[in-house]
Amino acid sequence: MVLKDNRVPKGVRTTCSSRMLENFVPPYDATVTEKLYGQGAVLVGKGNLDEFAMGSSNENSAFHPTHNPWALDRVPGGSSGGPAAAVAADECMFALGSDTGGSIRQPAALCGIVGMKPTYGLVSRFGLVAFASSLDQIGPLTKDVRDCAITLNAIAGNDPNDSTSLSMDLPDYTQALVEDLKGMRVGVPVEYFGEGLEPGVESAVREAIEVMRSLGAEVEETSLPSTPHALAVYYIIAPSEASANLARYDGVKYGLSVQDADGVWDALEKTRQYGFGPEVKRRIMLGTYALSAGYYDAYYLQAQRVRTLIRREFEDVFTRFDAVVMPTSPTVAFKLGEKTADPLQMYLNDILTIPTNIAGIPGMSIPAGMSDGLPVGLQIMGPTLSEETLLRVAYAYEQATDFRGKYGAPTLSG
Repeated sequence: MVLKDNRVPKGVRTTCSSRMLENFVPPYDATVTEKLYGQGAVLVGKGNLDEFAMGSSNENSAFHPTHNPWALDRVPGGSSGGPAAAVAADECMFALGSDTGGSIRQPAALCGIVGMKPTYGLVSRFGLVAFASSLDQIGPLTKDVRDCAITLNAIAGNDPNDSTSLSMDLPDYTQALVEDLKGMRVGVPVEYFGEGLEPGVESAVREAIEVMRSLGAEVEETSLPSTPHALAVYYIIAPSEASANLARYDGVKYGLSVQDADGVWDALEKTRQYGFGPEVKRRIMLGTYALSAGYYDAYYLQAQRVRTLIRREFEDVFTRFDAVVMPTSPTVAFKLGEKTADPLQMYLNDILTIPTNIAGIPGMSIPAGMSDGLPVGLQIMGPTLSEETLLRVAYAYEQATDFRGKYGAPTLSG
């Protein structure tokens, strides 16, 4: 396995791809790491990421960008680009990423593999270096859907070390893998097929939806009208939580500590000046501003209200549909350096994945063909704790197409 480098294995350097933690060696295992070790998993390496998981291209790493195995001049997506590229390039059997606004699903789509963001609280976050605590979730990146189910079996479950961890009887997720969709009701939200969606991506996804119809699913258009507001909500809530979480990096307790300073305040400021990269600083400033006196009600509180509306819209849609499907990313993998000068264009890469995190529901991306020689991802979302439904839809589609098995190495299931 490969672990995204914001996950702690005891005794293994964990950097979050940041100068701030360049030499940090954790004294304990994350819960998911401990569970996987207990089932015989072997760690072959840590996966590169955008610094502190803030980015959509893996170009914000303090050390180096990761390249897409399909085309080395392209990004692998982010922030879990390193783990996704490792799976796609057959460097490991599976990987664990983290998903705050699409950071598992978007790189899975761009690298042509399977990626799942489970329901918030299904997988323990203990030992995950926090970015935005109400949005972060650990999940698998795998070669196929069966491997995804096997890995989810291994990492899901209650953890007393995580106060947000759900307590429930867990199913065997591999039992959900059947090859037809008879009786399934699948919605297609019109808002996910708008401006900015590449024609080749839309064509591949539309074809995938027709395959689902041929497998027996009842497919119908639906609407999630608050979806366009999710991006703005995310870029208030996530930076606000990041601002609070990253306040712990003060040069005193652990991590980088700049000693050449005139007093404690100068040392703190210089530690953060040299320890954090430009994107992390940008998000800290956005979050601190949104939480500041006089702006809290206008920004953060309002964002939380819209978050509630988005969650209720999903709940309403799922009274009529078992799952909804749409593109994972509006584009295929773009070229390295293409969007680094325009943060807004970079943020728009997550516009189709962010609503899942806002609502706390599960979502996954599976390969759905090609456009211009690069992979396209099909995204599936379902209500809270509907991982079995998502796996069923994904597996039936995967078995009916030839997008599985593009690489020759064996899977977890053989």
